[in-house]
Amino acid sequence: MEEKIKIITNETTTFQPKTLQEVEEFRIRLLGKKGSLTLLFEDFRNVDPTLRKEIGKNLNVLKELVLQKINFSKEQLEAENNSQKTTSADLTMPAEELALGARHPLSIVRAKIISIFSRIGFVISEGPEIEDDWHNFSALNFPEDHPARDMQDTFFIRKDA
Repeated sequence: MEEKIKIITNETTTFQPKTLQEVEEFRIRLLGKKGSLTLLFEDFRNVDPTLRKEIGKNLNVLKELVLQKINFSKEQLEAENNSQKTTSADLTMPAEELALGARHPLSIVRAKIISIFSRIGFVISEGPEIEDDWHNFSALNFPEDHPARDMQDTFFIRKDA
């Protein structure tokens, strides 16, 4: 059994994969259901009780070595693949056009309402947003002492300002 452990250790340390497929095949060959390392753990039951402690320790060290080798190889190959993908981009190409945005939902609804009312005969008229005293009260014959003209009820803006 110690001979098999040494063989697998040598195989693991000398393993240099070139593709992720090779790493996966290596993992299956050693750690799969019928893998070499799995069979060693099954044979461990038949080991002499006086040698179990040392062989068990060696098996666990070997398993850790195999797992580290597999993980390291995967990370290294994936990093190489990612670096090849990023360098293959043509940096002289123009960037993708970005969408500048969309209309606000209230603007869309307002436009629909205007469209509907325009079809039934209404017309949109523009006027001042702030009315002066003449258009609000005097032209409508409100007397000077009318309560609507009180300062707390009305904001007055001078035209010359």
